[in-house]
Amino acid sequence: MTTSTTAWEALAAQRSTVPVLAPGHVWLAGAGPGDPGLLTLDALAGLRQADVIVHDALVDPRVLALAGSQARLEFAGKRGGKPSATQAGITARLVMLARRGARVLRLKGGDPFIFGRGGEEAMALAAAQIPFRIIPGITSGLAALAAAAIPATLRGVNRALIFAAGHGADDDFDWVPLARAGLPIVFYMVMHQLERITKVLLQAGLDAQTPAAIIASATTPNERVLVAPLEKLAAAAREQSFEPPAIVVIGDIVDFRPRLLGEVATAEKE
Repeated sequence: MTTSTTAWEALAAQRSTVPVLAPGHVWLAGAGPGDPGLLTLDALAGLRQADVIVHDALVDPRVLALAGSQARLEFAGKRGGKPSATQAGITARLVMLARRGARVLRLKGGDPFIFGRGGEEAMALAAAQIPFRIIPGITSGLAALAAAAIPATLRGVNRALIFAAGHGADDDFDWVPLARAGLPIVFYMVMHQLERITKVLLQAGLDAQTPAAIIASATTPNERVLVAPLEKLAAAAREQSFEPPAIVVIGDIVDFRPRLLGEVATAEKE
């Protein structure tokens, strides 16, 4: 009995009923932000039962290592500026595998319905009359903030949060409402557009000294955090060689990071 099998059986015992991934069915599952400890039990159930796991580039290798011995891993990652699988090709593959009777796990980083194109895949499966199930995951936008000791919401500071995608952002997108909303903005897939988007936000009225942070490779051993005023964020990211995958957060909640880490109290004692 392998260590992963033992772990799976121990976790499965915590549930009265383990969901069954049936032949010809597809599960669209979120793998969370990276750390296997943040994987849901239902996603783990899919990993242990699937015949084929069609996974994105952002799924951590430690998560894939939990797959059952019968599972075949198929890479279907889409990375900006690099040769990638097409969305149409991925969807067609899911349909074909299911029609062949395979138990299919479509595994995505974070949550499949938050900038993960899971909704498109679900609609395609529904149109093809393929039985499917959605397994939510912890989205990286929230996990990254928590891992970096930045509270996503804080009483007296913000009552809401804005999620936005930077990748593929249209040049004519109206950023003014976001800049004037007075709410923290959490950006996904923004690193290649960071300089342009921060400049637009500043032009739209966001204060140059607005606190901002970049959390790269959140919840993994390679996690890095950069904090800087909005006007200096892009330059600091270049100087320190910050690369995707990364989450960018802009707003006053970033200022509370030192308090959560105890840095303020330490500085006062010194």
